[in-house]
Amino acid sequence: MRLYSGPVDRFISDTVRNRVADKLKDAFFAYHRFQPGPSEVTSWRNSLRATAQVFQEAGFDDHGVILEYQLPMTSKRLDCMVSGRDAAGAPNAVIMELKQWDKCEEAYGDEVVATFVGGAVREVLHPSAQVGRYQRYLEDSHTAFYDGENPIKLSSCAYLHNYTPVENDLLLAEKYRPLLDEFPTYTADDVDELLGHLTDKLGAGGGMPLLEQIEESRYRPSKKLLDHVAGVIKGKPEYVLLDEQEIVYERVLSAAQDGFADRKHAVVIVKGGPGTGKSVIAINLLADLSLKGFNSHYATGSKAFTETLRKAVGKRSEVQFKYFNQYGQAQPNDVDVLICDEAHRIRVTSNDRFTPKANRSDNPQIDELFDAAKVNVFFIDDKQGVRPLEIGSADYIRDAAARRGSRVFDYQLEAQFRCAGSDGFVNWVSNTLEIERTANVLWDAGDEQFDFRIMDSPAALETAIRQRVFDGNTGRMVAGFCWPWSKPKADRTLEDDVVIGDFGRPWNARSDAGRLAQGIPKESFWATDPNGIEQVGCVYTAQGFEFDYVGVIWGPDLVYDFDANAWRGDKTASKDSTVKRAKEGFTEFVKNTYRVLLSRGMKGCYVYFMDKDTERYFKSRMEGLDKAADRWGDLEAAESKPKYGSE
Repeated sequence: MRLYSGPVDRFISDTVRNRVADKLKDAFFAYHRFQPGPSEVTSWRNSLRATAQVFQEAGFDDHGVILEYQLPMTSKRLDCMVSGRDAAGAPNAVIMELKQWDKCEEAYGDEVVATFVGGAVREVLHPSAQVGRYQRYLEDSHTAFYDGENPIKLSSCAYLHNYTPVENDLLLAEKYRPLLDEFPTYTADDVDELLGHLTDKLGAGGGMPLLEQIEESRYRPSKKLLDHVAGVIKGKPEYVLLDEQEIVYERVLSAAQDGFADRKHAVVIVKGGPGTGKSVIAINLLADLSLKGFNSHYATGSKAFTETLRKAVGKRSEVQFKYFNQYGQAQPNDVDVLICDEAHRIRVTSNDRFTPKANRSDNPQIDELFDAAKVNVFFIDDKQGVRPLEIGSADYIRDAAARRGSRVFDYQLEAQFRCAGSDGFVNWVSNTLEIERTANVLWDAGDEQFDFRIMDSPAALETAIRQRVFDGNTGRMVAGFCWPWSKPKADRTLEDDVVIGDFGRPWNARSDAGRLAQGIPKESFWATDPNGIEQVGCVYTAQGFEFDYVGVIWGPDLVYDFDANAWRGDKTASKDSTVKRAKEGFTEFVKNTYRVLLSRGMKGCYVYFMDKDTERYFKSRMEGLDKAADRWGDLEAAESKPKYGSE
């Protein structure tokens, strides 16, 4: 999708006559069915006038231009792309990112600055980093730029036409020098340099056939990208498969390849509880299918999990690591194999509050996923659904596949690779919460293989987790959603939301937190940034991750009622507005939430219960408590004067 394309001389004429912004506005409405904001129209008018003047000065009269071009299978649009040939006749296109900035400030992150946009000072990518990512994305995913005998060579730059640098300006700081060298940023004083850059790439003209080639070519990741992603993943030792994981992996790989070869839509469902290695298998599948040349994607419904994987694999990974809601605009069978991890997070539809009106659809999200791929692989735990609109289950996927006449392959993972490999602990939690009946009615509190402890206070809980982290383990504090989730304070630090008596800690940062004080991780990286230990996570940021030790604050939103001999969910104690709308399903969702939180630990799980009847109920389903209580007491006494933070 693009809002404008054609010869550069027509673009210049439209700009001189003040028509280009109106044409973009009309095209925007025709596509989205609502009007763009006034600030966006003003931005088009100002930035495109400056751009047209540059093209006019360069003498571009045989070139093509695309404005507001949407990157394939994303909601991102690049501002301008101009096409032509260089002096040697080689086909070229240059992406131009246009900014109205007049200054920027220091921000937290290697490629991040802060500037006034959207009515406030916000952290954004440095213009060179932003346009460079657009370039790499297209080079990796658009056949016009890598396929055929003479693909179009792509380059990029940013043009900040209102920006006049001051001495030692942050925008041009030495730490950004590698970015600036590869993807130049030109300011108001750099018009001659910008002219030289564009003329060097495009001076010979002949751009319209290239523009048509760009618009007619298809989206498909390049083999180079597939090799890159696969190489990064396969080089990570944490992605090694063991025993049953390897067996299921081989079966799924075979089913995926067979389904692709026989041209009939195939669906592979892999069920497994917490810690059975679903994500490990999924990531290995992505790597090996990519190495074999399949256009394979890895998708989830979790922002935190997806962004963490993108960061681990690198800047180019956005092409292959996606979200469930990004396939509504995909062409049929765009993807060879679509691997859907955390499939219990599949929603009714892909609509959310950010979805443009034109893109809203009643089409079920599961059908969008099916339509986009020749083979779908779903990794799922039916008992991890924690929100009403997340309706993924093995039965739901199987029924949707049956309606389409798809071939379905079912696999089950049993072995436990989390909780110190203890199937018993996860089964005991499920049994105690009455999520499913298992043989594990009692838990041996003296079990030294997996360290499960009940703590007397949230302070003692935090002390124990911090001590484990100080000793070289990974660890996090998590809690039920029983406290409000505040926006940052004026100084960009976080409020202490999770308050219990004298104990107070902030939730992890909100997704809309904007600019944060130094050292506070964004929501998506709370689970992996070392500073995440300073905040308490909720189920939405913890789901999908694992730590050596997890500390759980069990709030009053789920309590055990001894009089009724039943679990009781208390909506008045919950601050999760979405789950509170679940009506009679509220209690089951909160049960699943605590099951998820309790099963995040590899070596141990420590819990503080705010409701003492709930604590007593858990203890009533434990044996060896007397012996364990002595051990816990000794440990808590030792940890009351912790080593962490000492000289």
